[in-house]
Amino acid sequence: MKATLKPVIYIAALAAFGLCAYQTKAIIDSPDDPIYKNIDPSVKPGEDFFSYANGTWLKNNPIPPAYSSWGIGNVVTEEIRDRLKKVNEDALKANAAKGTSTQKIGDFYYSGLDTTGIEKAGISPLQAQLSLIDKIQSADDILNAAAILTTTGTRNILGMRVGQDDKNSSKMMVQLGQTGLGLPNRDYYYKTDARTTRIRTDYTDKYLPTMLKLSGWDEQKAIAGAKSTYTIEKFLADSSRKLEDLRDPYHNYNKITIAQLNKLTPDINWTTLFKTLELKPVDSVIVGQPEYYRAVNKALKVFSADDWKAYLRLKLITSYAPYLSNAVADESFRFLGKVLRGQKEQLPRWKRVLDTENGIMGELLGQLFVKEYFPEKAKIRYMDEVEAIRQAYREHIQKLDWMSAETKQKALIKLNAIHPKVGYPDQWKDFSTLNISRESYAGNVIQARHWSYLVNINKLGKPINHQEWNMTPQTYNANYSPSNNEITLPAAQLLIPGIKDEDVDDAMAYGYVAASVIGHEITHGFDDEGRQYDAKGNLKTWWTPQDSVKFTQRAQMLVDQFNGYKVLDSLHVNGKATLGENIADLGGIVLGIDAFKKTKQYKEGKKINGFTPMQRFFLGYALSWLSHQRDEVLANQILTDVHAPAFLRVNGPFADIPEFYAAFGIKKGDKMWLDPDKRVRIW
Repeated sequence: MKATLKPVIYIAALAAFGLCAYQTKAIIDSPDDPIYKNIDPSVKPGEDFFSYANGTWLKNNPIPPAYSSWGIGNVVTEEIRDRLKKVNEDALKANAAKGTSTQKIGDFYYSGLDTTGIEKAGISPLQAQLSLIDKIQSADDILNAAAILTTTGTRNILGMRVGQDDKNSSKMMVQLGQTGLGLPNRDYYYKTDARTTRIRTDYTDKYLPTMLKLSGWDEQKAIAGAKSTYTIEKFLADSSRKLEDLRDPYHNYNKITIAQLNKLTPDINWTTLFKTLELKPVDSVIVGQPEYYRAVNKALKVFSADDWKAYLRLKLITSYAPYLSNAVADESFRFLGKVLRGQKEQLPRWKRVLDTENGIMGELLGQLFVKEYFPEKAKIRYMDEVEAIRQAYREHIQKLDWMSAETKQKALIKLNAIHPKVGYPDQWKDFSTLNISRESYAGNVIQARHWSYLVNINKLGKPINHQEWNMTPQTYNANYSPSNNEITLPAAQLLIPGIKDEDVDDAMAYGYVAASVIGHEITHGFDDEGRQYDAKGNLKTWWTPQDSVKFTQRAQMLVDQFNGYKVLDSLHVNGKATLGENIADLGGIVLGIDAFKKTKQYKEGKKINGFTPMQRFFLGYALSWLSHQRDEVLANQILTDVHAPAFLRVNGPFADIPEFYAAFGIKKGDKMWLDPDKRVRIW
C-alpha cells in the first residue's frame, strides 16, 4: 500500500496535473519548479532531508482546521473535489431517468444535502434495526441481530467477508476475522500513557453515553449501557491480536470445516448464522484468529441480554452517525475527529457527502472523469514506466549476492507474472441493481452497504474476476495484491498538482512515481509478507531455507533501524509492524535509481535550478511524501498503522542508500548518517 496519510479519494484532469516520464519539450530552470520552491535552505540535507526538501511548503501551508494532516495528497484531493462537485450539481439538474448513473449520483447528492429532511427523520432510518436489537432475549437473538447488522455494514462481533483462499487463490472462501472493538485497536484498551488514557476516558465517560442518549435512552440507562459496552469490548480486546501479529499470513490462516468451527464455538450454530448472513451453503471457512471467536462464544454466556442490547445499539448508531441528525453527527466528529485525530472543525457538508458518495459508487464517478481526463496514451505511458521498473528489478535479482540461483529463478518467474492495473479499469462495475432515491440519506447508505455486501458474498463459488479493481480511478493511493500478484495504480496517485506533463523532468518523475509508487508496490510482492506468496498468488514456501534466513537477517536490520525512530513523547515507530512498508519504500528507491540511470537526463547530467539529476530524483521522491500531521493523528498512526510517518518514509530509507550520500555530500556526524555496516540492503 502506498500510503495511509494521503487521502483515499478521486481523480483530476491529467491534462493539467498528469505526470509521466516523457517530455515534449526541454526542461529548463523555472521558479515554478516545485522542487526548487519547496526547498528550505536553512536546513542541511544531512540533518533532516525531509524538512530540507519540503520545509518552505510546510511553513507556508499550515494544517487547515478541518484536517488532521495536510500535504500534496490534500492539494490533489481539493482539485478533484471541485470537479466532482460540478458533476453532482449537473446531475441534480438533469432530471435523469430512474436507474441511470446520473439519477443515482444526483439523488444521492440531494439526500446528503437535504438537512431539513435529515433533521426531521432523526434516527428513524435505523428504526427496524433498533427494534430488532430491543427484542433480544437470548444468545441466538444476539447472533441473529449481529448477523443482520453485518449485512448492512455495521461492524460488530462478526467479522465476516468473502475473499480469496490464501493457499488456493483461484477459490473464494468465507473468512472470519477479529473485529468488534469501538476504539481503533486492542492497544487503546491497555496502554497507560497519558495520551491514550485521555482518549479512553473520553470514550467511556462521554462519547459512549452521549451516543446512547442520542439514540433515545435516558441518562441513567445510557451510562449503564456505556459501561456494559466497554466491558464487552475490553473482554474481546483481550483475545485480539496486536498489529504486528496480524501481518503473519500463516499464523492468520486457519482453514477448518463447519463441524470444526461449531466445535471451536459450541454455543454458536454457524449453519443457521450463515443463512441469516445470506450466504450460500459452505462446508469450510478460514478463521484468521480462532482465539477471538472463542472469546465471542464465551462472551455470549458471560454478558446479559441487556449488555448486548447496549453494545449492538452503540455499534449501529456510531456506524451511521455521519448520516443522521446534526446532534449525532457532531458528537461522532467530536470524538473521532477532534479527540482521536486532532481536527478542529468538520469539512463542509458538500465535501462530506461527496466523500461518502465516492466510497459507495466511486466507479460511476470514475467513468465520467476517465472519459474526459485520462486518455489512452497516458495509460500506455505509465505501463511503460512499470516495465522500466520491472526490468531494473530483474537485474537486481540476478546480481544479488545473498540469494541462491534456485530462489532467484522462482523470484524472476513471480516478478514476470505481476500484473499491472494502471489508470482505470478495463471493465467497470455494474451498479444497475443499486437503488438510490432522494428520500433518506441514511436510507441510501443502508441500501448501498447492503448492495456492496451482496456483491461481496455473491463471489462465493464463482471464478475470480481479475478485471475487477479494488480501488477507483480517483483513489489517491495504490496497492499490491498478494493473492492476485498484481499492482493497482489509480490515475489520481500519478499526479503532481500545478504542473503540466511537459514540465516534469525524468528525475522528478522517477522519484515521485517510479520509485515512490510503482517500485514500492512491486517490491511488496517480495517484502516479508508478500514474499511468502508464489507467482500464482498462493501462500506457499518457494524460498530455500537458507535464503529465507538471509532475508530475515537483513529485514531484522530494518526493524531495528525503525524501532530507533522516536515520533512523539515516548512513542517509537513499531519496526516489526511497519516492516513490509519499509522494505517496499527501500526497494522502490533502489529500483527507481537504477531505472533512472538509463535515462537521457541522467546520462547528460545537466543541472536544473542548481540541482543535478540525481539530486532531483531524491527531491522528487521527498515531494511524494510532502505532508505534516497533528500530534493526535501521529499517535494514532503509531498504534494502528503499518506505515511509518511520512517524514520517516523519506529520511529512513535514504539513510540506507549510497547514492543519497554521494548526491548530497552526507558525512559522518550528520544526523542522516548511518555507518556502512548498519545500512540495509535487501533488494
